[in-house]
Amino acid sequence: MKAVDVRGMTPAELETKLMELKKELFELRFQNATNQLNNPGRIADVKKDIARVKTIIREKQIAASAKQ
Repeated sequence: MKAVDVRGMTPAELETKLMELKKELFELRFQNATNQLNNPGRIADVKKDIARVKTIIREKQIAASAKQ
């Protein structure tokens, strides 16, 4: 997921995407614990995507409060 793609999302879409990523991370960790995970690098990718989405959510919050 690219930061440019995430920046184009609305706040509601960002919250939805964050919940989807957290669910995916949970499922990946569960698969890893049961030795069913095919691509362990995917866990790191999802963590980075979560951080990226959270960062952009925070940037939008700061921008909104600065306008007021």
